[in-house]
Amino acid sequence: MEIRYIRQRRNGGNMKKIMQQWNKLSLIIRIAIGLILGAVLGAALPQLTVLSVLGDVFVGALKAIAPVLVFVLVMSSLANAKGTIGKRFTRVVFLYILSTCLAAFAAVIGSFAFPVVIQLTDAVENTAPTGIWEVLSALLNNMVANPVNAIMNGNYVGILTWAIIFGIALRQLATDATKQIVKDFSDAVSRAVRWIISCAPFGILGLVFTNVSTNGLEIFSQYGKLLVLLVGCMLVVAFVIDPLIVAICLHRNPYPLVFRCFKESGLTAFFTRSSAANIPINMNLCERLGLDKDFYSVSIPLGATINMDGAAITITVMALTVANTMGITVDIPTAFFLAIIATLGACGASGVAGGSLLLIPLACSLFGIGNDIAMQAVAVGFIIGVVQDSLETAINSSGDVIFAATAEFIDWKKEGRKLPF
Repeated sequence: MEIRYIRQRRNGGNMKKIMQQWNKLSLIIRIAIGLILGAVLGAALPQLTVLSVLGDVFVGALKAIAPVLVFVLVMSSLANAKGTIGKRFTRVVFLYILSTCLAAFAAVIGSFAFPVVIQLTDAVENTAPTGIWEVLSALLNNMVANPVNAIMNGNYVGILTWAIIFGIALRQLATDATKQIVKDFSDAVSRAVRWIISCAPFGILGLVFTNVSTNGLEIFSQYGKLLVLLVGCMLVVAFVIDPLIVAICLHRNPYPLVFRCFKESGLTAFFTRSSAANIPINMNLCERLGLDKDFYSVSIPLGATINMDGAAITITVMALTVANTMGITVDIPTAFFLAIIATLGACGASGVAGGSLLLIPLACSLFGIGNDIAMQAVAVGFIIGVVQDSLETAINSSGDVIFAATAEFIDWKKEGRKLPF
């Protein structure tokens, strides 16, 4: 019995040492290990489907905590804010809209330079919006949705609206003790988020395993040119246009910031394929960049709603591809008007069931293309979504942090503070 007890203690001590060494590694290295293991196991042991549960649980936890985090953090930040940061918010909204608009223009240029024709498939059954006003109407209705329902359904427009209202009310009416309670609750939710993020390596392992074991290469043979065009436009925006905006604003090399945001935010967003699920990841990154919590707690969920570079690219490219397939000649002024519509639609995509893909018929209507044909393009979008939607989410989510940081770093430069890159 004594020998058995000694062995158990020794094994327990070894396990403890392994866990200590594991925790000493940076989160990015641990995620990379999970990614590699997931890819290897997905290719070698695709029947080991139990690993998919890791990814489902991780994404589920992020999606569950994100609405509560946004609501509590925004409300607490506004209730306890010490000064005004109005100019900073105006700046970051401008950067979000500018980036989305330039992404749509880049998609127009890419589609004209490399026109693509596709084989249309069966239409999907979802109902698409019939006009831009329907999109904007849905956005306004989401703003005034029941706050409890907004949190339950992950309606971030409604969550932001009510959090701002309650935060301002608390700032004006609550006692210091009440404000401190709200802040303490906010800190507790933030601590829970850190615990969830620490599980990211195992979640990524499960997500990568699922992608590798279930998705073949068929989409590349059927829709390879369309994917190359979409991916090419997105990469140009992520690594040329967005960095150029940052360089103009900060007058310095933007790539250390861009690469860090893409590595620490875009990587997880690529596999979770959910901007909402990535909000806690982005807030954690903003904290490590040293940004003002009162600022990023609002600007990050706002970015998840209106910073939609990838969505604008998808809407524009798919609409022009359908036009090419139908033999419709699109002139340059009409194409750039399409980019404006795609920008407005992309900003309202979160308020439309199906996201950016269901706005394709709206864009196609500019060319007189009927809903039946346009919805076939939506079906194609769902087929290639394993790549298109993943990269779209990665670009959107990493851009949220890039421009939130840029908006604040402009003030840092004026104050003579050293930037963390």
